[in-house]
Amino acid sequence: MSAWEALSSDRLSTAGLVLCGYLLFCLAVAWREALRRQAADRATRALSAGTGASVLVVHASQTGFAEELALATARLLGDAGGRVTLKSLAEVTASDLAGAGRALFVASTTGEGDAPDTARRFIRDVMDGEPALHGLDYGVLALGDSSYARFCAFGRTLDGWLAHRGATPLFDRVEVDDGDPAALRHWQAHVGVLAGVTDAPDWTRPRYGRWRLAERRRLNPGGPGDAAFHLRLQPLDAATWEAGDILEVGPRNAPAEVAALLTRLGLDPSAPVVAQEGTTLAEVLSWRRLPHDDSIPATTPQALVDALPALPHREYSIASLPAHGGVELLVRAMRRADGKPGLGSGWLTLHAAVGTEIAARVRTNRAFHAPSDDRPLILIGNGTGLAGLRAHLKARAAAGRHRNWLVFGERTAAHDYFHQEEIEAWRADGVLQRLDLAFSRDQDRKVYVQHRLMEAADALRAWVADGAAIYVCGSLEGMSGEVHATLTTVLGAETMERLTDEGRYRRDVY
Repeated sequence: MSAWEALSSDRLSTAGLVLCGYLLFCLAVAWREALRRQAADRATRALSAGTGASVLVVHASQTGFAEELALATARLLGDAGGRVTLKSLAEVTASDLAGAGRALFVASTTGEGDAPDTARRFIRDVMDGEPALHGLDYGVLALGDSSYARFCAFGRTLDGWLAHRGATPLFDRVEVDDGDPAALRHWQAHVGVLAGVTDAPDWTRPRYGRWRLAERRRLNPGGPGDAAFHLRLQPLDAATWEAGDILEVGPRNAPAEVAALLTRLGLDPSAPVVAQEGTTLAEVLSWRRLPHDDSIPATTPQALVDALPALPHREYSIASLPAHGGVELLVRAMRRADGKPGLGSGWLTLHAAVGTEIAARVRTNRAFHAPSDDRPLILIGNGTGLAGLRAHLKARAAAGRHRNWLVFGERTAAHDYFHQEEIEAWRADGVLQRLDLAFSRDQDRKVYVQHRLMEAADALRAWVADGAAIYVCGSLEGMSGEVHATLTTVLGAETMERLTDEGRYRRDVY
């Protein structure tokens, strides 16, 4: 055989090996995809078996990340008993949306602002049509990368299209920049509220800073509702924030609850363990989700620690500015279904003594930051939702911007007019040009903030025509939906859509 023939033979052999390797690689990829699809199908069938409220969860994914988040979203709803339908956007029809009642979308943006490939059929067959979606409540998680000019473009487009077709947003669109864990926790918190789940482990755990609980006083002594508290936390590490931002708090279990568990299990509280929260069993368990029964196989202290997930964070609207020397919060003392204090509110209002170190971090919430100009501001909220509005009023007062209108609601004027002296001083000084209060229990007919808005319809239209922005802070279930419906009735759906597009309608709801 000549040298040339030998070389050619070697090349053919190499080419054959490369081809075989490529075919094996393709088979492996196809096999993994088939296994992944089988697992997803099994998960989808399991999710649809719930007996609770029905929710459609939709993903538009390019790399698979949106699909993973949609599955996590669906599992959180399904674990709470919801009847969840999980679909790719490629499979969703107009009739699916019209009959869903409630839908959550996880939408990726690819390239320089393009929709994922899986969205093409939906864009062509559904978005190019004109389905009526007035009975649909929805939320959008938009995934993107701010290094590209058209950040979260498809998620924003989808959100705008749903609103234009008459659907009602449950909360403002959550935008995720390059997988930002804080934004994903915010989405999870929204889903948890919808599911009625308060103790699901965080998908990503916050990196907390150190704060000191400097002040705690009750705002509504003798009131008919649950106790509400004004809290002040001083940063022990460098921290800054602005009006509209959120404090993520790392709660801890009550010491008595940890001690009771260890007594039942016959374990030594001072037993050494390896964990990031501390070095003793009792210390670490104060940060972990405790079992509802004693079924966990806790043969050793370390086994118990390893078996228990970390407690989820709690989010609170910041009610102050850095110039005031610390983060101020308005926190309602909540109760769980079993009558025990709520996880976050119990820690902050009951178990943590004044002077105690608190684990917390500021989460920038650009979606609720103030307008940069002197445009009028309409602030609407109920209960402890006053917190986020209070920070904005403080910032407006400091900047000398006085075209502000506050609409605030609670139970009774005698007990629940939170920060009354401060609010009345703002009105007297002209910081508040208008103040409307709705105390629901002070008359036979219950009056809420949406009723005050309807009564002031002409003024509302005039303020908006003058360029006003509308900021809403308070409860997701109930208040925010009623306020949105009232604003739509008074201003019209097209105006509400325009305000949203212009960033003049923003919500911090929970």
